[in-house]
Order: sequence, then structure tokens, then C-alpha cells
Amino acid sequence: MARADASWLADAVLYQIYPQTYADTDGTGVGDLQGIIDHLDHLQWLGITAVWMNPIFPSPLTDAGYDVSDYVGVHERYGTQDDVARLTEEARKRGIRILFDLVAGHTSDQHPWFLNSLQDFSDDRFIWASPDQFPDGDLPENFVASPGPREGAFLKNFYDTQPAINYGYARMNPDEPWRQPVDAEGPKRNREAMREIMDHWLKLGISGFRCDMAGSLIKDDPDLVETGKLWGEMAAWLDENHPDAVLVSEWGDPKVAVPAGFDGDFFFQTGEAWRSLWQDNPYFGADGTGTAKIFIDAWREAEDAIGRPGGVILPSANHDTALRLNNGVRTPEEIPTAYAFWLTWPIVPLIYYGEEIGMRLVDGLPDVEGSNGRQNNRTPMQWNDGPNAGFSTAPAESLYLPQDPDPNRPNVEAQRDDPGSLLNLVQRLIALRQANPELGTAADVQVFHDGYPLTYLRGDRFLVTVNPSRDAVTVAVPDERLANATAVEDSGVTINGQDITVPAFGYAVLDLR
Repeated sequence: MARADASWLADAVLYQIYPQTYADTDGTGVGDLQGIIDHLDHLQWLGITAVWMNPIFPSPLTDAGYDVSDYVGVHERYGTQDDVARLTEEARKRGIRILFDLVAGHTSDQHPWFLNSLQDFSDDRFIWASPDQFPDGDLPENFVASPGPREGAFLKNFYDTQPAINYGYARMNPDEPWRQPVDAEGPKRNREAMREIMDHWLKLGISGFRCDMAGSLIKDDPDLVETGKLWGEMAAWLDENHPDAVLVSEWGDPKVAVPAGFDGDFFFQTGEAWRSLWQDNPYFGADGTGTAKIFIDAWREAEDAIGRPGGVILPSANHDTALRLNNGVRTPEEIPTAYAFWLTWPIVPLIYYGEEIGMRLVDGLPDVEGSNGRQNNRTPMQWNDGPNAGFSTAPAESLYLPQDPDPNRPNVEAQRDDPGSLLNLVQRLIALRQANPELGTAADVQVFHDGYPLTYLRGDRFLVTVNPSRDAVTVAVPDERLANATAVEDSGVTINGQDITVPAFGYAVLDLR
């Protein structure tokens, strides 16, 4: 059940910042906390109400910070804990909350917990298999040989440098004698440690956490019952100690994750709902061969299970494998239509940095800190048309990742001055959403057509129609108010009686009152 004091998430517009490439203020070529502080005015103007930041903790950086070596510190390249406190204070002045990334499922192999477990054979904070438990000498699947002196092998989560924290197994298996139940001492100790970590940052002004790999903490939990209990316990602790804070999950199934205790969950890039919109024969594709029905059905199913608004979070892109809207297939002229839908549908939108200006995916970049092909989504933010697009004063060769080499790359400064830009459209749509409850997550939606153009009514007031295809399309709308509708946003639709014709890559938001 959602916590009443954390209901602010339902009306939020989220924004994801990849700190390494957002803004560099000390000339190192790597973004920092001061750079985020310096650009809070941009986020306030845009209408952002909460920011999720990728990890800034101390780390050997074999997975760009998702290999944490100290959960309650700040990597020196980003700044200090005092900078975190200033960031949260300055953000709150602008109506913006800050969410940190809680990497609860694994540490770095350089974390003191793991280093201690290498010395203490009785330490069960991680999942260890002793040599007698795999007598044939073949390591169990996903186990990594101990670097010593402890004999045996440990379970990893992703890279070999990321030992899985032991939260126990939902089921015992005599063929895997290393399994411990969820109520063993090691798992209980780890749950308590995560509460202490959250408490530390919440007391510094953080407003909650995006929980990495949230559905995978407890192993062999096919129905995720024990995993749900774990997060429910965390949510109950927040109720008592930090009732305004939120937990947002990287789970990928809101209908399961939110009832388990999370305030919101992403429709994730591995799921059919997300891919049907943006990636696999996507609805938002010029060929016009996709369908919005897959997403709509999944959204309705999730909403029915959650029983309240604001639990479904929809990104377009992220730092991982969810590609930018400007992905090399979709062209810049197609993107406004996506926003017309995205910011008027009753979900919580998550805007990945640079999406507001249509930054593009850039292929052919070097692997950086274990990016493993994901660097194409992580190029530096484009603030202006100066050197390094205003991201950094460092030499170009010293940047964390190269800038987009396109001489016509978009930037914030130029688009801010252009009323017809994507940036200004996004700002207007967010403002429209925030000014009108009919466009929020609590108002109803009536779908008239889930093909091309997708056409729906919000709160019995705003008619939205979007056509992501390259061909003009017409839809009949059975509403007599259409003839006297006022266009709030309109890319050139025409109305003839109860028929609306939407041009290629066109959209409209019409006020029927």
C-alpha cells in the first residue's frame, strides 16, 4: 500500500542525470555535483520536480559506479557530502527533490564488507560456495573463484567485480548446499545495513531512492513473494522514519512491484510494454506498423492491480540499454509527437538528460568504465555551441566521453531562444500537465483509437491525438464538442465535423471546454 506522505510522486515529472556527463565545473572532463547545482535553474524552468542521479559513491569504476566500495561516501571526482547537502537544499528551493541510486544487490569486490569476507570464513554477507560444495571442481553457474585467502567461490550479479549480497534464497535445494534461508543471520544483517545506508542519505536531504535490480535481491524466488516481503519491510521502516521519502524500483512490472511496497516502478526496456512504444516495431515509428494497444493493455492491467494513480513510471531512454528517442532510426521531426503522448498520458514521465533537446545516440565511442556498448547513450550534455558544447573546459581528448561530433547537434541555449524548438514544446507540455489535473495521473483516460492516430480524452476535457507515422491519417471522434475545441498544442491538424486529420508526425492537444 502506498504511503500517504509520499504521494508527491504521483504528480512528479522525473529527470535522470548521469553525473559523469552532465556538467563539469573543475575542468577534469568528468561531471560533478557542482555542475548539477549550477543547472538547477534549467530544470526548474523545464518543470522538473524530481531528479534521479546515477551512483556517485566511491568505486573502482569497473561498472561506472554500480560497483560500490562505500555506500555512505562520495567519490572525490564528484565532490563531497557537503556538496550533496547543498544540492538537496538548492534543489528544494526550486521545488525539486533528489533521488539517489540504491545499489542494494551487490557491492564492489573492493568494498570492506567483501574484503572482510575474504579473511573471515564464517562471514556470510555474501553467497559463498566452499570447495566441498562443488567437489568436481567446476564452479557453479555465475560463481567467481575466490581471489583468496578464503577458499571456494562467490556468486556475482553482473561483472566478476560485483559480488552478490546475501539476502537468502526463497527455496532450499540440496544440490546447492550454499543456499541460506531469508531469515538467516547474514541476510538479516544485510537488510539492516541497507536501512542504515538509506537513513544516512535521507538525513542529508535526499528524498528517496531508485532501487537497482530490485526484483533480484532474493535468489530463486520465482513468484517474488519473499522479494516482495523484503521491500515491504523496507517500506514499513520508511513509513515510521521517513514518511515523505519514496522507493522507486528497477523491477519492470509495476503491477507486482508497487503492491510489494514500492511507490512506483518503471516500465522497463526489457518489457513488452516499453518496447512496443519505442523499440520493437514501435508504435512511435515512421512506418506506422506498430500498435499502442500492447502498451495500453499493460498500463491498464498495472493500474488495476495498483489501485491508485502514479505507480507506473515511463522512461523513453536511460543510461543502460533503453536507446534515446533520436536513435539513428527515428528522426528529430518525429520526436515532438512522442512528447505529446508521453506528457499527456496518465503515467509518471521520466526524462533522461538531453532528451528534452533531442540529443542523439552516438555509435562508435570507446568503452568507458565497463560501459560495454552502453556509452552511446552517455555522451556529454549539450548546453551551448561553445567548446565541448559547454559541458567542460577540459581539452576535448580529456572528456569522460567524446561529444556528439555532429556540427548541427542541438543545445539548450539555442533551443531556449527558439519558440518552435523541442525544448520549448517540452516545457509547455509539462506546464500544461502541471496546471491541469485532467492531464495528471489521477484523471481518467478514454481511448477512442489505439491505431494511427492514437486518440484519447483526458479528464473529459482534453482530447489528445498523435500520429507518429509518415502518412497523414484521419480518425472519427464521437464528441460534439470537437467543433468548438480550442487548440492548446497543434502541429497542423484539421477538423471536419467529427473527423480529425493528423499530418505526418503530427499531434494536437485540444481543450473541449
